[in-house]
Parts: sequence; structure tokens; C-alpha cells
Amino acid sequence: MARYLLIVDFQSGPDESPMSQWTDDEVAAHLDYYGRLNAELTANGELVGGEVLTGPDLAKVVRSDGVTPVITDGPFQEFKEWVAGYQIVDVESEERALEIAALVSAVPGRGGVPTQQPIQVRRIMDDGPSGVEEMNAYLETASTPR
Repeated sequence: MARYLLIVDFQSGPDESPMSQWTDDEVAAHLDYYGRLNAELTANGELVGGEVLTGPDLAKVVRSDGVTPVITDGPFQEFKEWVAGYQIVDVESEERALEIAALVSAVPGRGGVPTQQPIQVRRIMDDGPSGVEEMNAYLETASTPR
């Protein structure tokens, strides 16, 4: 089994209208879909967890030189995309993680049309690099475009 992080980007698909313009029924259908999908994944033993995140206007960015942290607020106008939430799944294969990501991307939006939200799929490492050699090997794979 391998764990994957499914990152839900808050980016509109074909319909550019914000959720604040959806009808109550459209929002309910969206939430109900997620509820059914999460219940199915939980019953299958595949859903480890997940959370919805606040918007970037409530985010903080922290930078530190090891002595004095510098904390800044949003909103971050340069962001074209931001993370709306995430799920962690524990599945047999990357193929299954991609199947689940496709189901998440198809969550209904306005008029019941799938939102086609971009979903990043990233495997969670079992162990992080513990030495220079392992870190260099990790950086090699992390920076090599596919």
C-alpha cells in the first residue's frame, strides 16, 4: 500500500463563476457528492484523512533567519491558484490514486456540470532523506521534469 496526497486546487474549470454565485441546490449537490465519495473511500479503507482549508486571505506566510520570524498576511493577489483542501488516500497503486483524483475533479458545480478542478497527486514518502547522499538523490528526482 502507498499513501498519496490529493491536493485540491481552487481553480475554476469551464465555468468561471465563483461558488458564491451558485444556487443553494448547486452547493448542496457539490457537498453531497463529496460526502458520498468520502463515505465510499472510507468504507473501502482508502481514505486516511482530509481537510478543507481557509482561503488565502486568511493565510500567513512565515520566513525566518533562525532568530526573527517575519510573518505576512494575505490576500496574495499574485496567486492564480490556491489550495482549497486535501485528502490522503492509502491505495494499492498510483493508478488507483489517479482514479480517485479523477472522481474528486468531477465534483459537480454550477448546473451540475463537473468542475474539472485540478487535483495534484503526490506520493507521500515513507521516509525523508536522512543524509547528504539521500538528499541529493531526492533533489535529483524532484527537479527532473518528466
